[in-house]
Amino acid sequence: MSISPVAGMSLDRFWATIESSAKIGEGRPGGLARLTLSDADRQMRDQFVVWCKDAGLRVTVDEVGSIFARREGANAEAHPILIGSHLDTQINGGRYDGIAGVLAGLELCRTLDDLDYRTERPIEIVNWTNEEGCRYSPPMVASGCFVGAYSPEWVHERIGDDGSRFGTELEKIGYRGIIPCVPRSVDAYFELHIEQGPLLHAEGCEVGVVTGGFPSHGMLARFAGETAHTGPWPMELRRNALAAGARWLSAVDDLGMEYAGTGGKATAARLAAWPNKPGILSDTADAVCDVRHGDPSTTKVMAERMRRSLFEAAARNGCEVEILDEWLWGGDIFDPTLIASVRQHAGRLGYRWRNIVSQAGHDAYFMARHCPTAMVFTPCRGGITHNNREHCEPDDFRAGLDVLLHAVVERADRSE
Repeated sequence: MSISPVAGMSLDRFWATIESSAKIGEGRPGGLARLTLSDADRQMRDQFVVWCKDAGLRVTVDEVGSIFARREGANAEAHPILIGSHLDTQINGGRYDGIAGVLAGLELCRTLDDLDYRTERPIEIVNWTNEEGCRYSPPMVASGCFVGAYSPEWVHERIGDDGSRFGTELEKIGYRGIIPCVPRSVDAYFELHIEQGPLLHAEGCEVGVVTGGFPSHGMLARFAGETAHTGPWPMELRRNALAAGARWLSAVDDLGMEYAGTGGKATAARLAAWPNKPGILSDTADAVCDVRHGDPSTTKVMAERMRRSLFEAAARNGCEVEILDEWLWGGDIFDPTLIASVRQHAGRLGYRWRNIVSQAGHDAYFMARHCPTAMVFTPCRGGITHNNREHCEPDDFRAGLDVLLHAVVERADRSE
């Protein structure tokens, strides 16, 4: 038995789940503010679990809160195919970033049930915890933990701006699972995602075949100074951690402008100081910056300049600084065989496609360290994301859903 070469997913049913999701954790008009481990995140998780169980999937949760929903294959002992992304959003997020990837996996399993089709290998949908990283830094901690980049204990100890502890909030919403979050055997990982850029929409392409990611280097740093009165305390004696952090962020932003002409980007992403009040200097400031460029060697140069400016900013303000975390993403990380499969099915089904490099971070970047991985991009109107004006129409997903279905089934029917 084989799947019909022109089989497709139910766009209407997929869109209905997207619209249901959009009612949970509403933010600014048209958008979402479904921060990880919040009450809204719990409500969305609960709804996702209901959908998965209604589809006959076996649901498990690991110790950092990632949800896995398994559709058994003919060979229950075979390594599974994972399809995933995330259901949490930015504080001013849209309806589709990450969400479409998880719900595409759900729709794929529903479609196989409609076709009464059993793949050789099991298929698992995964909702990764804290992909966005806007409440707990850094982003993508759960997929990072899954591949061994972080320990579960380290993840549980992440502290948010509101003083909350990751592990405590995970227990509070009822999603600290019992499954160990450790590397396990996976045959392949697929992630469908909106492009988060304007190319597909502008060029009238229906599918983006993701060949890699912009090489990126990020840092989380902590400046340590000393509190003092902002009135009488002499300037030459001040150790203002807030000023040191601001100086670093400004230097990184300048660095981005310097490389903008060649497609480089440097982002001053976050600055959180304490006590951050009028009348008193701040003695602590946490800051996050990152640099990225299509050329790996240029990214390395930018990263070294970012690092140098960090220590210069600390010294200029009489502060100490510690790098709490660093991360490297991107490059030619995706599997050539899976890329070729996505490309072949897009062409066979008659969809307009183009090769594309992702400029954002995704859980797929961590998974690519662990197993063959591929991403499928769908168009996003005007390319704006991480914004309540993020917008897609149902037809923007048709091609990506169909290509995902056939690429996953082809991989899942491998017997070796």
